[in-house]
Amino acid sequence: MTLRKLFVAGAAIMALGVAAAAAVPTASWAQSAAQKALIDTAKSEGVVGEQADGYLGFHTPSSDTALQAAVTTTNAARRSVYAASAAQAGTTADVAGARMFETQLLPRVSSGQWYRNASGQWVRR
Repeated sequence: MTLRKLFVAGAAIMALGVAAAAAVPTASWAQSAAQKALIDTAKSEGVVGEQADGYLGFHTPSSDTALQAAVTTTNAARRSVYAASAAQAGTTADVAGARMFETQLLPRVSSGQWYRNASGQWVRR
């Protein structure tokens, strides 16, 4: 194989890798650092918590429009990720969200924070 063919093959492989990574958005891409900080603070204060469906929910009502927007943005990004994951796995977005909660989100809930279990009850860790 000539050096030119090797270079072209390598460039094609790199381009495919970049395209594949761009095709599956993550929740953190849609969420700004300020929004993440708002949500993290709200979680530690018991206002916001993770839910068994894989989305954020309000444990206590909040009139903070910036926090509400941050939760909405994060949930929209999660919805997109769950839909892509479900399409790959041949399942539904609901199943993908519940699986994400069980495997990734619930283990990250810190002591003292709230989460909503599959029965719909808010539980403090």
